[in-house]
This record gives sequence, C-alpha cells and structure tokens, in this order.
Amino acid sequence: MSGVLLRKIVVGLLVAVLLHLPAQAADPLPSWKEGPAKSAILAFVEKVTKPGTPDFVAPEKRIATFDNDGTLWIEQPMYIQLVFVLDRVEALAPQHPEWKDDPLFKAALDRDLKALGEFGARGLARLTAATSTGMTTEEFETQVEDWIEAARDPRFNRPYTELVYQPMLELMSYLRASGFKTFIVSGGGLYFMRPWTERVYGIPPEQVVGSSIEIEYQMQDGKPVLMRLPKIRFIDDKAGKPVGISYHIGRRPLAAFGNSDGDLEMLTYTTAGPGPRLGMIVHHTDAAREFAYDRDSAFGKLDKALDEAAAHGWTVVDMKKDWNTIFPTEREAAP
Repeated sequence: MSGVLLRKIVVGLLVAVLLHLPAQAADPLPSWKEGPAKSAILAFVEKVTKPGTPDFVAPEKRIATFDNDGTLWIEQPMYIQLVFVLDRVEALAPQHPEWKDDPLFKAALDRDLKALGEFGARGLARLTAATSTGMTTEEFETQVEDWIEAARDPRFNRPYTELVYQPMLELMSYLRASGFKTFIVSGGGLYFMRPWTERVYGIPPEQVVGSSIEIEYQMQDGKPVLMRLPKIRFIDDKAGKPVGISYHIGRRPLAAFGNSDGDLEMLTYTTAGPGPRLGMIVHHTDAAREFAYDRDSAFGKLDKALDEAAAHGWTVVDMKKDWNTIFPTEREAAP
C-alpha cells in the first residue's frame, strides 16, 4: 500500500468519525453570564422544543411577548417616545396657547418629568393624539424615521436605536431560532414603533402590539389614505396588555418579558397558562453602564411586580450581575 493511499484512508476515517461526533453548539446567549437567569431560559426552551416529551409545544403555539421600554431599550430619564412627543409639543405650542392651562401640556412644556410620569401611558397617548394627527400614517412614519435618525441620547450621545440591550437581542434571536414567534407588546405607540422594529429587533410591524389612536380611511386627490385622528383608540398598558394580546395575537404567550409594574398583568396572564411557562423581569441595577431604578422611578416603576415575582415563579434578571454587556457595542459610557 502506497503512502499516498494510506493517508487518504486515514483522512477518510477521521472525517467519518468527526461527522458522527455530537456537535458542540455555540453559546446562543454569550452576553448572559452563567447563572439562574440564563439557565432558566435555556432549560425552558429545551423543555418546550424537545419532541416526544410531555412538555413539547408545537411551533405554531410558541409565542413570546416583549415589553419595549426598559425591556428592549432604555427608558431613562424618560420614555424615548416621550422625547419625540415633547419635541412636537414645543414646536406646535405657539399655535396652542390653551395648552398652558392644561396640567398635562403644561408639564410637557416645562419638561416636568415627575408630573409626566404620573400621567403614564394614557398621558403619552393624549400628547401623541394632540401633536401627531391630521396627517396620513405614511406622513407620520416619515416623521418618526427622520426624528429617530437625527435624535441622540444626551448621556450616551448615541442614536436611540443603538441603545438596545444586546442580551435581549440575543434572546430574541435564540427564541426565533427555536421556532418561537416574537412580539412586542408595549404601552408605547403602535405607529411610533412599527417604522424601525424590524430593522432594530428583527420584529416585523405585524408583530407589534401597542397603544394607538383612531385612523380613518379617506380619499385625497383621488388616492386612498389612512388619516390619523386626535382620538385615543386603545392603551396597551397594564391590564390592557392581555387584551391587546388577545386582539392582535390570539394565543396566550408561552413566555413574557417585562421590566415594570406595567407588565404585571401580561406576566400574570402568560404564566397562568397550562404547561411550562417563562416569565422574566429585567431589573435595572447597573448605574455605571446604564441606570439603576425600580420602586420610586417616575418611568418604568418596578414595585408590585418585583414583590410578586417569587410567588409567580418569575425570573428576575439583575442587569449588573447577569449581563456581560449592555449595548450592542463596547462603547458603554461611564456615569
């Protein structure tokens, strides 16, 4: 037997052996530190995706819902959509002298964050209805896209779409690779989020559930348009979230992810279902790399949901302890 033939045989045998060795899967969550939170995610996904077991869930029933503000991107010192709306209030204020006598609009003009926080998602929806209506949905989408491209966060000096959480991006990708369909279920505006969620999160517009104002079909210059009306249609916050899930998704989620008391009902509804469920709360504990807040925050208040987490079996993610990195690049600003 020649040396060349022998080498070919040896190489062939090695290839055959390697092909039959179990593949060592890459870590799907590299930005998550080893610990209870990461283990809970991996164990849950393995449990519901393993065929032939009692806990197996068919792919069409694998629904995961995510809050947006404070769960997928920053919400301090105020909701990002609120920054957009306050810019609109300021620009339109000369045309509306009556706003100075309205507590909500006065707080907006003064940029009084404490007062604005007390108005909650309903206040944000009302400001949106007053400042971003009388235009088509396409015109509003262009307005949002132009603003979000130009706006910069004052602390990090980065576009808001870069201030998304890398660990959560990995989590959404991992769930989708495991046969899940991922939805945003947010108190934020439906039409504010839709223009950019697919580009930033990989979540298409039809998988975004949010607060909304009324729209109306009209003909303008012989062309059909959808006009935004100054009337609130639906507030997708707190008890509204399970309702929004029912309206738009039609299935109870298997997993839900939030960060505040505004997500309490969504988490409760999700984990009350039969079989394996995953409820997870992102707890902001990292003042150096992001922000630290919970019970006393005007935005993203986490109080009751934090107290009830253990009783419901929800996993609380400690950002400081559980995440290797916060944002998609290493350019994390010091305080």
